[in-house]
Amino acid sequence: MDVIQLTGIRCYGYTGYLHEEQILGQWFEVDLRIGIDLAPAGQSDRIEDTLDYRSIISAVKEIIATAKFALVEKLAETIVTNVLAHDMVRQVELKLHKLAAPIPDFGGKITIELTREKERGAGSGE
Repeated sequence: MDVIQLTGIRCYGYTGYLHEEQILGQWFEVDLRIGIDLAPAGQSDRIEDTLDYRSIISAVKEIIATAKFALVEKLAETIVTNVLAHDMVRQVELKLHKLAAPIPDFGGKITIELTREKERGAGSGE
């Protein structure tokens, strides 16, 4: 399986368990590995034969900016489900980074990793 990687998709969002996180917001960053067959586009040189990753980036940013979930796990699952809904996509690996979690004496980031793939035949006409 071929892969398109999109890294460092940053957006300000309002997901968080604490009420303040859903009001004040915070920065999130997403890295994606999208499993797809790139052979048709490699042969045709036509964008119609591949995944237009501009639409993926826009969708990820829209989800982060508008969602108000309590858990980053829900935000991650929502993003993966959206990406996996594209016909050509077979697998999605996601890393969702919460860059400044409001935890006392913690300067690191929180990262959620998910891997999902389509069932055989789903969305591929098989």
